[in-house]
Amino acid sequence: MHFAQYYLDCLSQASYLIGDETTGRAVLVDPRRDIDEYLRDAERAGLRIELVIETHLHADFLSGHLELARATGAAIAFGEAAGTGFPIRRLRDGERITLGDDETGGVTLTVLATPGHTLESICLVVHEHPDDAVPYGVLTGDTLFVGDVGRPDLLSAAGHTPHDMAVRLHRSLHGKLLALPDATRVFPGHGAGSACGRNLSTETTSTIGEQRRVNYALQPMPEADFVRLVAADQPAAPGYFAHDVALNRDGHPLLEPGPPPALTLAQACAARAEQGAALLDCRPLAAYAEAHLTGSLHAGLDTRFAEYAGSVVAPGTPIVLLADPGTETEARLRLARIGYDHVLGHVPDPATALAREPALTSRSNRITIDQLPSEPDQLIDVRNPSEHAAGALPNSLNIPLAGLLDRLTHLDRDRPVILYCRSGNRSAIAAALLEAHGFDEVCDVLGGYAAVEAGEREGVGVG
Repeated sequence: MHFAQYYLDCLSQASYLIGDETTGRAVLVDPRRDIDEYLRDAERAGLRIELVIETHLHADFLSGHLELARATGAAIAFGEAAGTGFPIRRLRDGERITLGDDETGGVTLTVLATPGHTLESICLVVHEHPDDAVPYGVLTGDTLFVGDVGRPDLLSAAGHTPHDMAVRLHRSLHGKLLALPDATRVFPGHGAGSACGRNLSTETTSTIGEQRRVNYALQPMPEADFVRLVAADQPAAPGYFAHDVALNRDGHPLLEPGPPPALTLAQACAARAEQGAALLDCRPLAAYAEAHLTGSLHAGLDTRFAEYAGSVVAPGTPIVLLADPGTETEARLRLARIGYDHVLGHVPDPATALAREPALTSRSNRITIDQLPSEPDQLIDVRNPSEHAAGALPNSLNIPLAGLLDRLTHLDRDRPVILYCRSGNRSAIAAALLEAHGFDEVCDVLGGYAAVEAGEREGVGVG
């Protein structure tokens, strides 16, 4: 059997290539849009990708099922409850997908319908041989993670309450996944950092037995307690989630890789004025804070770039990139992975360009924790709700970064705004967002709440 996990750190996302080396038949599960790596590996292993399987309609990235179908002729498969705008193979609960020959059977996948995260969610049990007592593993998608389970709240807008979805999730976990042998390996769809859960481990594999022992959501408890536990304090969902679900469901333009066109600073400013383009500075935070194009947004390529960009740029907005030389193609690709294809161009070597046009530049206003006023006018905590609940600055209002764009009208533009997060990265992104939308007096706290905790350990008060 050929089994490969592909883990994309910048999105905390996993995809899988599974094939029978005797017949050369293979499936690809939950692929990203840039598919060249899969195609190269399949060719080297002598495999033909015949089927692309999606464990569910993804919200956090744009999947590569259409790109793979064009490149390989593979069919696209979803769980039976999925509705799509293109032809698919519907996989039934209990259905077996045999990759080997008729005599030996070979590698076999068994479909488990596991609604809860979404209605169409499925998991795939992998057998190296059909009669193996213990499966090789199970691909759990967004139903079960290492250390967590799928969030049940993303379908609220579609009329399915978190309570109802959590009930379905509990039954899927206990009736399907926890019925597998303890030695069964667990291969999830995401790892730590993903907004698809709140307690994901940095480990990308586990076993059913280990998760039964250590996963907080799988401990013995009444169903009602499980529902309350998993429905509470989920991280804020970035604004692009609904956009990506729609594109994954209805279809999207195929990926067009390559560098974006080069633009001058004047052309970038014109694109903002005439087309409403977002000027997205993806240099490291220190460079952005020192000097940036006035009115530009920030999301560093050295952070969770696509997720943060999707939190501060509305879907469909034209984008102009300000990226360090040689990084513009990577920035464009990472935006494309969340369905942000409308990149008008990039400003080459923005640091040099900005140095030549000081009238067009601004410097970020950042303060240390000891410079924080004792009674700030508007103090905004842009961390997730669970972080805020665990400890926060007095009188701070919790508006997670992922929801800030939609709540700008909740803030008073005529009063100073101070923002903070855990370390100072999200707050700097939030400050750039406010400045780009016309807020004049904005600053953020260097070191964030971590600096507060460090001061408390050292006996230093917050003034």
